[in-house]
Amino acid sequence: MARVEFFFDLSSPWTRIAFANIQAILLETGSEAIWRPFLVGGVFNAVNSSVYQQRDTPNDPKVRRLGIWLHEWASLAGVRLNFPSAHHPLRAVLPMRVCCLLEEDQNHLLAFMNAAFDAYFVEQHNLDEPEILIAIANKCGFDGAGLVAQALEPVIKDRLRSNTDEAIQRGAFGSPTIFVDNDRMYFGNDQLPLVAQALRA
Repeated sequence: MARVEFFFDLSSPWTRIAFANIQAILLETGSEAIWRPFLVGGVFNAVNSSVYQQRDTPNDPKVRRLGIWLHEWASLAGVRLNFPSAHHPLRAVLPMRVCCLLEEDQNHLLAFMNAAFDAYFVEQHNLDEPEILIAIANKCGFDGAGLVAQALEPVIKDRLRSNTDEAIQRGAFGSPTIFVDNDRMYFGNDQLPLVAQALRA
């Protein structure tokens, strides 16, 4: 079975769509994904600062068109996307630390990802607020207050930095970044057909 790694940041709308779309691919190919939280802002700072230039020019024709395509992709995927919100761009450090804390139990992480994506992209909650994260975690059946407290510990901070550094070293420049069999890298929702092709091969 091919090894699939899905590096993600909860703040990315394209990741929200790709997360939904890759599920059918995994099912069809009998594959399982390893969900890898990282900080896409750290990636941008290191290797893709042009993203910030796009944010500074929201009326640029290309930027406006990307926004239209984003919602068309969401519609095609059957994904609710109430975006952008007043909280975008999101300071995602704390929610991604919570994801790192859950990374060793992939089923728990998957449950939290689903709930957090809905909270941010449908309900427009600010995932940077601890009380919001606590409520999301509680909804998943976890000890939300305990998770958020543990997410502030240095070891979890270091894990998030390590995941981010690993993704950069392996060639990532945004979220989601998907690896098949360690070194076949794909980026974004629109490259999922290539992921499917790699998995079928």
